[in-house]
Amino acid sequence: MRVTHVITRLIIGGAQENTVATVLGLRPKTNVTVRLISGPTIGPEGSLEPEFRESPELLTIVPSMVRPIHPLKDWIAVAKLTHLFRDQPPDIVHTHSGKAGILGRMAAHRARVPIIVHSIHGPSFGRFQGSIANLISLSAERYAARFTNHFVSVAEAMTNEYLKAGIGFPEQFTRIFSGFSLEPYLSIGNDSILRQKLGIAPADFVVGKIARLFELKGHEDLFAVAPALVKHCPQMKFLLIGDGIWRERFERIVQNLSLQNHFVFAGLVPPKDVPKYVGLMDVLVHLSRREGLPRALPQALAAARPVVAYDCAGAKEVCLENETGFLVQPGDKPTFVRRLLQLANDAPLREHLGRRGQEFVKVRFPVDHMVEQIYLLYGRLLNQHLTAGPKNRAKDK
Repeated sequence: MRVTHVITRLIIGGAQENTVATVLGLRPKTNVTVRLISGPTIGPEGSLEPEFRESPELLTIVPSMVRPIHPLKDWIAVAKLTHLFRDQPPDIVHTHSGKAGILGRMAAHRARVPIIVHSIHGPSFGRFQGSIANLISLSAERYAARFTNHFVSVAEAMTNEYLKAGIGFPEQFTRIFSGFSLEPYLSIGNDSILRQKLGIAPADFVVGKIARLFELKGHEDLFAVAPALVKHCPQMKFLLIGDGIWRERFERIVQNLSLQNHFVFAGLVPPKDVPKYVGLMDVLVHLSRREGLPRALPQALAAARPVVAYDCAGAKEVCLENETGFLVQPGDKPTFVRRLLQLANDAPLREHLGRRGQEFVKVRFPVDHMVEQIYLLYGRLLNQHLTAGPKNRAKDK
């Protein structure tokens, strides 16, 4: 079984960590040959390319595959991908992210790859963007779906959103939660040295947020309610994990609010160090308005930290109301403030929700479980292809 994954870029993020874990997890399978093709990784979001330092043969960089729409580079990228698929023909091409998802599937179809799979880590279309950009994204997804054999959704919400948009058929979708290594979170403590380094006092109540410092991630809603939260809970500190091109803008907002002593911009944190920072948190908040299933939620729950999240996309599939945390309607700031203060003032409730969440995640999010589900899906798709018969396979082309 020869499998080629394709992703737009290998920044530090949930979709990218999922893809890298899948590629590296499939490698030990005796009947699998796997590789990854990515566009260049640039910008302040960091890079996961070092994950392949010991196995450089697994990773191929296509310089022309860039995130913004660029007709010339896009055409070159499709041509390059088509060449790569023809030069080392895979049985399966598995694409990830918006841009690589479209270009990779087009190239795989041109190269007559037998099985084409696309993972939906988050929506590439929706109200979060302008009407013209949304029309382009939606049209491209519908076009690529014509030659997609199967979709892997990180949340049922993504399946429903794509079906509602007229993309694919129900039998083409499989939900596979985005697994990760649980052990570092299950055994994490509250590192007093790291707290001191970040300026977090022993008595501070730490509200964590893990997200790129960019639009639609909900930071501005957090800034808007921060004065009220600090007024009622003066020992509250906000720990922001992540970096991005909006960092300076966010730092100015905090300064204008005179809340510099209550916000900690930890910056870019390597994935292996994220558990240590989650260990400092009393609760994690996620206020994004564009997600598939935010990886930060199960990570916090694995560390037995309760969560408060906007009811956006797949959040409700992990943030179970009054079981692992609290769901809030996007933009409902009064309810968000009330729930966060409720947790700040009720340690037994935090403990109860956190432990329930940890048990939930331990069953559903082990990385080995994710890899095995994907491996079994590949086998099933290949078996269906082989038993379809030459005549039907020719019709599929």
